[in-house]
Amino acid sequence: MTDKSIWVVDFGGQYNQLIARRVREAHVYCEVVPWFKCVKRLADERPAGIIFTGGPASVYAEGAPKLPRAFFESGVPILGICYGMQMMAHVLSGNVYSPDYKEYGRVALRRSGAGADPGDPLFAGIPEETVCWMSHTDYVERVPEGFRVCAQTDNCPAAAMENAERKLYGVQFHPEVHHTPFGQKLLSNFLYGICGCKGDWTPANFAKAKTEEIRRRVGGGRVLCALSGGVDSSVAAVLTHKAVGDRLTCIFVDHGLLRKDEGEQVMEVYGRRFRMNIKRVDAAERFLGKLAGVGDPEEKRKIIGGEFIRVFEEEARKLLSKEGGADYLLQGTIYPDVVESGNGESAVIKSHHNVGGLPADMKLELLEPLRLLFKDEVRKVGEELGIAPELVWRQPFPGPGLAIRCLGEVTPEKLRILRESDAVLRAEIDAYNEDLFARTGKRNYGAEDDDGGERAVWQYFTVLPNIRSVGVMGDLRTYDHTVGIRAVTSVDGMTSDWARLPYSLLETVSNRIVNEVDGVNRIVYDITSKPPGTIEWE
Repeated sequence: MTDKSIWVVDFGGQYNQLIARRVREAHVYCEVVPWFKCVKRLADERPAGIIFTGGPASVYAEGAPKLPRAFFESGVPILGICYGMQMMAHVLSGNVYSPDYKEYGRVALRRSGAGADPGDPLFAGIPEETVCWMSHTDYVERVPEGFRVCAQTDNCPAAAMENAERKLYGVQFHPEVHHTPFGQKLLSNFLYGICGCKGDWTPANFAKAKTEEIRRRVGGGRVLCALSGGVDSSVAAVLTHKAVGDRLTCIFVDHGLLRKDEGEQVMEVYGRRFRMNIKRVDAAERFLGKLAGVGDPEEKRKIIGGEFIRVFEEEARKLLSKEGGADYLLQGTIYPDVVESGNGESAVIKSHHNVGGLPADMKLELLEPLRLLFKDEVRKVGEELGIAPELVWRQPFPGPGLAIRCLGEVTPEKLRILRESDAVLRAEIDAYNEDLFARTGKRNYGAEDDDGGERAVWQYFTVLPNIRSVGVMGDLRTYDHTVGIRAVTSVDGMTSDWARLPYSLLETVSNRIVNEVDGVNRIVYDITSKPPGTIEWE
């Protein structure tokens, strides 16, 4: 796929993953590549085009990320966005300046004047006067020799520049955000008109290409799958099973951190329905022992990740000793996991157990076929593979399980409260949906947007925030746990908004949890979006 792909070169900007999504929405495959790795990769690979992202640095500051001048001589089309444009101009001997006036937000953009041409390939079909989204403190004051200005704003002398002969383009604004109304058109112009992409990347093509890639990479080796039963690991398992068949062995680690009855459901679906080689490992005591006394969320994630690998290595020796052991560990890692754990210049938000928690001396080579896919793309691939809709569209559940919904130390008592309260929440939302469907023929999973329309809930669960408070039950004073309800709407998990669950539904859930789950006397509802919060609490 590399000869037909686009590279999104990461300079640490806040919209980097959004650029990748916009490229894929144009049906063009792309990869996010850290800036410090792209020079070496370009020596071995030739992408169809390269997009430089924005970033927080000033290009003239000491230590600011830069690419060598020779990088721009490859002939590969390049589009620099914000910092990417500034870096291009700086390296090619233009001038980048920090003016007194900064630009943030929606700004009027005009393409007339300064030699701009309405026929520019980057701006084909885009009005000569429009608006764009700016977010910068520096700008290109003088474009490099051989470039010309394509667009301006009142306060930015070079809002866009080009050297069509060398296929080098730059825009100071952000075409990837919704607030730039022509942004997708501009990106499509670059992808199709300049890079020559065909727009033929689809879930079907991805599944076919990835299956062949897995088959070539694994060869005659054997694969262990870290199967949790969630969407990501399920799609990864089915995809790999198509490639290597019975040389895939799925190991389901019951770490004692699952939801109510989840272990039995996993074995039923994958052991009997899919007829995969699957073994259940009961490691609850082992994991809870390692987590005893640990309250820091990052430490919990790393402990769980490390123990996962150790369990797999042990099971590999037990199951596959006659065949010489396993060679690969298959995981359902997806792109938001990688991003939040730190990728390239991006900041670490939280280490995912399957990314940041892996031990350095791991014996198995990682196989992560979904690593560069967003959640909605994973689901589309799952549908293409023929996985049942009720499994493909199952709501996400984190690998560390209830450990990261239990703030502070993880104990059996806290896990009991989480399991029982979560089961109540899920049961009531299911019942609400069945009733709604019976009355209207529609399902909105209990959520309404601000305009009263329907919007599906991406994920819903309960959390235990490690807070106790005074209550009154049966005329007696109580001092029991608080349970939080979290329900969000999202498309890909990168951003989310809190779901507007009906008050009647929340009331029913609250009453049931307080009355049915011992040790709980207070229910709260989390109405925080992402950002500033994350979907999970830890």
